[in-house]
Amino acid sequence: MPLINPHINFNGNAEEAFTFYKSVFGGEFAKLVRLKDLASAEFPVAEKEENKIMHIALPIGKSNLLMGNDVPEFLGKVNENENRSKISISAESKEEADKLFNGLSAGGQIEVPMADSPWGSYFGMFRDRFGIEWMVDYDPNSAQ
Repeated sequence: MPLINPHINFNGNAEEAFTFYKSVFGGEFAKLVRLKDLASAEFPVAEKEENKIMHIALPIGKSNLLMGNDVPEFLGKVNENENRSKISISAESKEEADKLFNGLSAGGQIEVPMADSPWGSYFGMFRDRFGIEWMVDYDPNSAQ
């Protein structure tokens, strides 16, 4: 079965966001490439953008990666208020769901507080302080 790994675009604060995500999920970055690492005659990088993130990856769990980058200014701004997609986390316990929800939602906006849902799982939804939307779910009836 193929894996699906979310990739998030940022307007210059990818490193700050991923440092925050690492503080919640733990682990170490699998990859961190800055724009200056790819600079060449064919791909010139402005001095003010050289330390922005071209690619960053944080392993989460056994086989997932959360990936992201800063969008270079010449490509325009990312709409930080879009709501077409969310990152969904399936926790392995109610305690883990609470830890992830409380950690990631700190400084953000809670849309649905963690609670037992009508469909039988423990569920919550929020937008983190970087504008990224998350859903946290623990289903005691699913085989993890």
